[in-house]
Amino acid sequence: MSNLLITLFAYIIDRIFGEFAFIKHPIIFIGELIEFFERKFYKDSVLRGVWLVVFVVGMVGFFAIALQLYLDTLYTPVAIIISSFIASMFVAHHMLRDSVASILSAEDKNAAVAMLVSRDTKDLSESEVYKAAIESYAENLSDGVVAPLFYLLFFSLPGIILYKAINTLDSMVGYRNEKYEKFGKAAAKLDDLLNFIPSRLTAVLIMFVAKQKPLLAFYEDGKKHQSPNAGHPISAMALALGVKLGGDTPYFGMMQKKPHFGNGREDIRKDDVLKALQIL
Repeated sequence: MSNLLITLFAYIIDRIFGEFAFIKHPIIFIGELIEFFERKFYKDSVLRGVWLVVFVVGMVGFFAIALQLYLDTLYTPVAIIISSFIASMFVAHHMLRDSVASILSAEDKNAAVAMLVSRDTKDLSESEVYKAAIESYAENLSDGVVAPLFYLLFFSLPGIILYKAINTLDSMVGYRNEKYEKFGKAAAKLDDLLNFIPSRLTAVLIMFVAKQKPLLAFYEDGKKHQSPNAGHPISAMALALGVKLGGDTPYFGMMQKKPHFGNGREDIRKDDVLKALQIL
């Protein structure tokens, strides 16, 4: 019951307040820990990447468990309130919605969407900018909102903190390029494993909220994505909006072939982004 209350309160606090500007965000500390190990011990090796994961998970896990043990000594209502505020800092729905919504009013929409996606955005049409924004929103609903709340609900504060540590590892070193192909492999695989259930749960929730039937209709397109998880919420969002997402996308000056998600219209409009943001 405590975990359920903490999960509910953490989500509400994030929705109302978002990030607390007067506090150094805990993800920054985790990022600095990752940067320290990489700066001192980087090697183009899968094993060295495994040690990176062990180091970060060990350090963050020790802090998270110690924090939980301390909170367990407090009066239960006080512990719930403190835990909720701490947990809310690892949920990113407020920031995600604001970031996507800001693209709609930006003078330079291409530059604005570049803050959210890794694809080349300079030459994207307005429709392609909106498509990128919707895809980013759908994917990040999973690893920025549903997955953290999922691990908070079942494993309390250590669950959400460790999840975000692994997710941050993946976002910093989990790239398939010359530098990180081996070094980031362990982080990327572990992140894939942890997001397996939340990504599919996110897709089901999108389908449910948008009143789409059957609920699992997203799966056929979702499994086409090169990521084992990202395609499912994107596919569900495409079906919910009646549009076609995905398709060939420019990265680092090269056009990369990607599957399509959904079978609706290809012209993505501002109203589609607004409709996506209404799927809470």
